[in-house]
Amino acid sequence: MKHFGRWLLPGMRVKRWLVLILLGSCLIGFGAFIVFSLDFQQFADSIQVILYRITGTRLGPSLGIVMLIAGLMLIIYATRHLAKSVAATMLPDSAQHLADLFYQRRQLKRGPKLVVIGGGSGLSVLIRGLKQYTSNLTAIVTMADDGGSSGRLREELGTLPPGDIRNCILAMANTEPSLQKLFEYRFTEGSLAGHNFGNLFLTAMTAVNDGNFEKAVQETSKVLAVGGQVFPSTLENVTLVAETQDGQLIRGESAIGHAHAKIRTVTLDPPHPNSMPEVLKAIREADAVILGPGSLYTSIIPNLLVMGISEAITSSPALTVYVCNVMAQPGETDYRKASDYIKTIIQFLDRNVLDYAIVNTGQVIEKWVKSYSKEGGAPVEADLADISKLGVKIVKNDYLKYQNYVRHDEIKLAEDIIELVISEQYSLEQRRDLAERLQKE
Repeated sequence: MKHFGRWLLPGMRVKRWLVLILLGSCLIGFGAFIVFSLDFQQFADSIQVILYRITGTRLGPSLGIVMLIAGLMLIIYATRHLAKSVAATMLPDSAQHLADLFYQRRQLKRGPKLVVIGGGSGLSVLIRGLKQYTSNLTAIVTMADDGGSSGRLREELGTLPPGDIRNCILAMANTEPSLQKLFEYRFTEGSLAGHNFGNLFLTAMTAVNDGNFEKAVQETSKVLAVGGQVFPSTLENVTLVAETQDGQLIRGESAIGHAHAKIRTVTLDPPHPNSMPEVLKAIREADAVILGPGSLYTSIIPNLLVMGISEAITSSPALTVYVCNVMAQPGETDYRKASDYIKTIIQFLDRNVLDYAIVNTGQVIEKWVKSYSKEGGAPVEADLADISKLGVKIVKNDYLKYQNYVRHDEIKLAEDIIELVISEQYSLEQRRDLAERLQKE
């Protein structure tokens, strides 16, 4: 009630409609008194006397019916215009489809609770697809990025890398296209050349929130009308370290990606950084936890090295799904088989809790194969028989989409994930009940 008076300020363009709604309500009330009055007979008679003096006609009970209809029509008319007036201000691009928008958002709130884990462009592709089906979406993003604009900001200002977080926020946003373009804009000249506006915005937002990166992410999410949640996997300043097959140590996510050396394992420095409580809570309450798609060693696994995340995944009753890459990355993953990716993921979990692997079985167009082969890349082989031997169920489809590079088709991928989660809902409830009983014991 304390803010109600603001609706009456000049220029709000709602007062006239509020007055008409009030007038309509009065007409309905008076009409009801006249038609149904017992204890209010004297009041009704008085109204009729006044109207008789004005019109010279005694209308009887029909007066009440007329007033009821008139009041109802007035309320409907005023309410429609009030809704349009508010929508034109708050949702200028959607004012003509307010009912559709309302219905869509109500449906999205009923969608499954999904947690997606990774980083880079792969995770943002997945988010763009899933947000069409649910707003109960939480992205857990790696903080190991040290290349490009993020790396420069991290080195010069000591801030956490904003790049992967920015990508996920933009992918989950429901805002004006022009605002999206602004946050994606990359400077090409001067001292800011190479910097992304969104990265600079997140860095500035961190500064005005006294260095609180978590608060900066939350405030940026509000600016861009993010439907779900985006969390960094850790708030500690970490460096990714890779050990190659020949025993060499490579420090830094960007250096690992360009080393073209076969990787044996990766660690974080400092080891076992703390995770955010919100991250662990989201995993515990999820209907499904989805790993990938994305760079295996530099986008997905760094999240599993953060204290508590791997344990939360293995103890959660949620369905656990890994989305395998469609193309191998030269150097970082010279694998050619999907089963190799899955074995590596299992290695960094407490135990094998992967329920499903989503694997592309589409054939990559030859010209794209040739283009990737110049840098040592190749399609990931869908060795379905070897995957099955790992005790992991398979969801297969042609997920290929060509847009400057070969990537997943976000709509096909999202559709299969949602269908999978819905089909497993019954078994999920059983596992959730079991987990609750074990906790009590």
